[in-house]
Amino acid sequence: MQGVGFRPYVNRLALALGLGGWVANSSDGVTVDIEGTDVAVEDFLRRLTTQLPPLARLDRLHTQELALAGYTVFTIHPSTSTDAPTALVLPDVATCDDCLNEISNPSDRRYRYPFTNCTNCGPRFSILETLPYDRANTTMRLFVMCDYCRAEYEMPADRRFHAQPNACPECGPQLALQDSIGTNLAHRDHALRAAAEALRNGKIVALKGLGGFQLLVDARNDTAVGELRRRKGRPHKPFAVMVASLAHAETVCYVSALEQELLASPQAPIVLLRRGVHPDRPHPAKTRSAIADVVAPDNPLLGVMLPYTPLHHLLLRELEFPIVITSGNLSGEPMAIDEHDALKRLRGIADLFLVHNRPVACALDDSVVRVIAGRAMMLRRARGYAPLPVALKQRLPSLLALGGHLKSAIATTVGSQVMIGPHVGDLDTTPARKAFHGAMHRLRGLHAVQPVAIVCDQHPDYYSSHVARSSGTKVITVQHHVAHIAACMADNGIEGPVLGVAWDGTGYGNDGTIWGGEFITVDGVSTRRVAHLRPFALAGGEKAVTEPRRAAIGVLYELFGESAFGGTTLEALRSFSAAERKVLVRMLARNLNAPRTSSMGRLFDAVASLTGLVQRSSFQGQAAMALEFALDEHPPQVQYHIELQSRDDDAQGALILDWRPMLQALLADIVRGAPTSHVAAAFHNALVEALVDVAQRFGNTRVVLSGGCFQNRYLTERAIDRLRHAGFEPYWHQHVPPNDGGLALGQAMWAARLLEAGVA
Repeated sequence: MQGVGFRPYVNRLALALGLGGWVANSSDGVTVDIEGTDVAVEDFLRRLTTQLPPLARLDRLHTQELALAGYTVFTIHPSTSTDAPTALVLPDVATCDDCLNEISNPSDRRYRYPFTNCTNCGPRFSILETLPYDRANTTMRLFVMCDYCRAEYEMPADRRFHAQPNACPECGPQLALQDSIGTNLAHRDHALRAAAEALRNGKIVALKGLGGFQLLVDARNDTAVGELRRRKGRPHKPFAVMVASLAHAETVCYVSALEQELLASPQAPIVLLRRGVHPDRPHPAKTRSAIADVVAPDNPLLGVMLPYTPLHHLLLRELEFPIVITSGNLSGEPMAIDEHDALKRLRGIADLFLVHNRPVACALDDSVVRVIAGRAMMLRRARGYAPLPVALKQRLPSLLALGGHLKSAIATTVGSQVMIGPHVGDLDTTPARKAFHGAMHRLRGLHAVQPVAIVCDQHPDYYSSHVARSSGTKVITVQHHVAHIAACMADNGIEGPVLGVAWDGTGYGNDGTIWGGEFITVDGVSTRRVAHLRPFALAGGEKAVTEPRRAAIGVLYELFGESAFGGTTLEALRSFSAAERKVLVRMLARNLNAPRTSSMGRLFDAVASLTGLVQRSSFQGQAAMALEFALDEHPPQVQYHIELQSRDDDAQGALILDWRPMLQALLADIVRGAPTSHVAAAFHNALVEALVDVAQRFGNTRVVLSGGCFQNRYLTERAIDRLRHAGFEPYWHQHVPPNDGGLALGQAMWAARLLEAGVA
C-alpha cells in the first residue's frame, strides 16, 4: 500500500536495528534490500508484520536470501516503475489528530492552513495521476516545497518524512472566494471567513473539496435548503449533513458504538442514522442543532458525516452549526472538479465559490454506509474506500468490468485483486458518460491494464454495453442478477454452491424480459433460475420507473382485469384521469408498451402506491424507502401469504412466487382502514417467509442476498434472522454495495470463472 508512510517506517526500523540496505517504492509495491545479523534481520521481519503504521496494510510478503552486498547505511531509493503496476493505492484519508492540533495552534506555522496533511492523513487517490505514488506523479507537483517543508520531507524522524502532499501556507495550495462569474472577492483565510459569513446569511456556497465541488447551505434554514432543492432540481431526495463532532451528531440522531466508529474512522463516510436523541444521553439545550425538515423530508434517517479535511474542520468551527453538504452537480450529472467547469455548470445554483488551486485528478464523491445486521453495509463506495480492492482466492486473468447503467462503478483485475473504482453514477447524460470514460481510462492507466476481455451487463441498450462492444476487445456478458450474486459471493469470500437471492428494480433477463425478483442457484459456472416473482405488466414501460402508480395499475390488472378500473377508492386509481384510465386499459389489454416484469423493486413501488405513500418518484428507490419507513420501530408479527407454484411450461421447472393472495389481503386491509404501518409489516414479513420457503425447497445451506432491495434494513435483518433460525447460512454485502454499484465486482469474478472453465 503506497502513501501510508511505509518506507519511512521501514527506514526508522532498519536504523533502530543497525541494519544496512535500502527501501523503494515501485509500481508493484515496496521492495526492501536489507543486510545484517541473523538476529537483527529476524527481528526486522517480525516487527515489519506486527507493528505496521496506522494506515498500512500488508497483503503479501515475499522473502529471498541474497549474497551479501556490504551495505553500511540504510537509505530510501527513488521509486521505480514496471509495465504492470500491482501496488495498492491508498484512498483519501481524513485529517489526523496531530494535524488538527497544528491548525488549531496559533503559534504553529500551519495555524488555520486548510491543506495541512502528513503521512497519516490527507489526499491520496484524488491527487494521483500515475503510479508509483510520488509527488511528481500527483497534482502536488505544481507546488515546490519551501525549505521548511523540504526539511520535514527529508527527515526520517519526522511524521512528514516522504509525505507526498506536504505543504504549508508559504508553498502550498491557497483558497480564493469567487462570485458567480469568477471574480476573486477574497483570498486565503479571508476567503474562508467570508464563505462562512455567506452561509450564516442563507447563501449557497460551492466548495472545492478533495474530489470535486460540493454545495453547502445552512442545514437549519428551511428557506435556504428549499432554494438549494429548487436550483439543483432535487425536490425530495435526502441531503446529507456535516456536523462538527460526534457530540453534535448525538444532538440530532441516535448513534450506536459502531456508527460512532464509522463516523470517526479515517474513511469518514456519510453514515445513515436514525433521527432523534437517545433518552439516556441528554444534551444541554445550547448544543442542540435543529435540522430543517426539508433536509430529509418524510425520512426517519439522516445522512451524517464529520469534517474530513482541514478545510471542512475550519469551516465548521467558524459556523458552529450543521451544514447540508451535497455533490456539486445538477441531478443526473457528475460532480464538477475544476473551477471553470464549476462556474459553467453551477452558476445557477451557487451564490459563491470557495475554490483552491490544487487540481483534482478525478471526481470523488462521499461514501455512504448503513449499519445492517450489526455491521456496516456500503451503499455508495467512493472517497475513503475506492480504489481499494477485493481480494479473491485465485489469480485472475486481466479483465475490465464496466458495471451497469445505474450507480455505475468500474473494476479491473490485477493478480488476485479486483480493483474497484469510485462511484460514477447513472449514465443517462453526456457529462456522466464523459466521467465514465475518464474513470475507465484512469483505472486502466494506473495499473497498465491490457485486458484479455471487457465484461459488461447483457442488456443490449446499456451505455456500458455499447462501450464494451465498440472497444475492439473480446466481450463477455454477464446476466445482471448472476453478477449481483457473484458480487456478494466475492464480497464474503465464498465459492459456492449457493442459492442466490437477487431482488432489485430492473435487470435484463435471459428470456429478454425484465427480471428483478430472482432465486438463482450457483455451482461452479452453472446457474439455474429456480424461482421468481410472478410477472405483471408495467403500463407505459420506462415511465413506471418514475411513477409507482403504473406498477400499481399493473398488479391490479393482473388481479382483476379491466374491472380493476371501475372504482376510484384507491389513490393510485384517482391519480389518473378517466381518459388516462381508458388508455391504460387498452395498453394492458392489447399488451402495448406494457412489458412484463418479475421485479421485486416494482412490486415495492406498487404497494407504496396502493397504500397512498408515493404515486410519482423524483429519485430512485423513493417509493421503496417510503414503504420501509412506514414500519413502526417494532413492527407487529403479522404477514400476508405468498403462494409457491410450480410451472409446467418452464424448462427449468422454476417456482413462481404468486403474490396475488398477498395483494388481495393487502387491499382488504386498505379498504377497512388498517394503519399503513400494519400493511407495510405484513408485506415485508410475507416476502421474508416466501424467501425462506424457497430456500427450504432447494436445500442449499448458503443463501446469498443481493440487489438494491437489500438496502432495506428491516427486510435484510429479518431475512438473516429467519434464515439462520431455519438452519441456513445467510450472506449479505459489506465492502461493495448490494445495488448496481457492486455489479463490476461480480462481473469480473464471473468472467474469470468462465474463462478458467473454457466457456467464454
